[in-house]
Amino acid sequence: MSQKLTLKPEIALGIVPTHIKFVGGLVPDEEGKFPREEDGRLAVVAEMDRICQQSPFRPTCTQIPFFSGANEGDVEEMITGLRSLDLEVHIIMMVAGANPMDPTDEDAVVDQLVGSLKAAQQHAIASVSSTSIEEWMNGPDNMDLDTAVAQNVKVHARAVRESGLLDSNISAWHIEFLRPGEFKTFTNLKRAWTFVKAVNKEIGQDFFKLLTDAAHMGNSGFSIEENQKLLAEIAEAGHMGIYHASCPTTRGCLSTDDGWIGATLLAAAKTGKLETVFVEVFHHQDPALEGLRNLEPGHGIDTRDGRSYTQITIDALVETAHRLNNLKARGII
Repeated sequence: MSQKLTLKPEIALGIVPTHIKFVGGLVPDEEGKFPREEDGRLAVVAEMDRICQQSPFRPTCTQIPFFSGANEGDVEEMITGLRSLDLEVHIIMMVAGANPMDPTDEDAVVDQLVGSLKAAQQHAIASVSSTSIEEWMNGPDNMDLDTAVAQNVKVHARAVRESGLLDSNISAWHIEFLRPGEFKTFTNLKRAWTFVKAVNKEIGQDFFKLLTDAAHMGNSGFSIEENQKLLAEIAEAGHMGIYHASCPTTRGCLSTDDGWIGATLLAAAKTGKLETVFVEVFHHQDPALEGLRNLEPGHGIDTRDGRSYTQITIDALVETAHRLNNLKARGII
């Protein structure tokens, strides 16, 4: 399909391909091998190829969940394959089986992060992201924020130093908070920013940024106006990073966002610091997200309205490109 839609502002726009499911799409097996399609292609590369061919707007980048210990040959094949599609590759580092806020898990968390950071450097990745400030759906109840921040600063500063990150090609480490239930402590922009400020002070530069996800902002308990105000303050401090266009609760079709993406993307654009936007859609039947569906039944709603997940993601990409173009036309970007 010939491309028909051009992005007018100088912003990178791409996809987090979570719609192909973690189980069967993104998570490596026990041998560290990534899922493949029937023709032998890695599932994530094959899907991004389809989107690049079919979408009226061709994405310029992609952000891939990255698992420490994945097969090196498969990682090389994945990154090479994605770059062959003219996509800039970002990774979002996954930490499993260890709690960053627990001192007894410190070495285990650091080891996973250092392995991922060294792999990112080896493959000349431009920026890295992570949700590594708390264990997914298994954080401790009633954790004191100051204690949690202090331990996280220790963990992440160690990872920076032990991986040689500040002397590498990587430009920033973007930290993502998650909705209440997925996390129990770092559940809104303000709390996550407390960590980012503290760790940047520890390492002596503004290297850590906040990944701002419309879905997590919408489920955080803060109003749209409160999130908009925080985004302006975070950008002014030089700490605003990647933006995820994803819907609160359903994490599906962008038509279910009830205004959150439009309002928070506008706020991010107004700062003049918006550089990279990814659309992100989750599969409503992904086995890896059963716990999230049990937590929030709305996450399991099928929002496709008869479309494939490839098409729903293309629709999200096109809608976001139009939003950015119209922010440019209105003089906001």
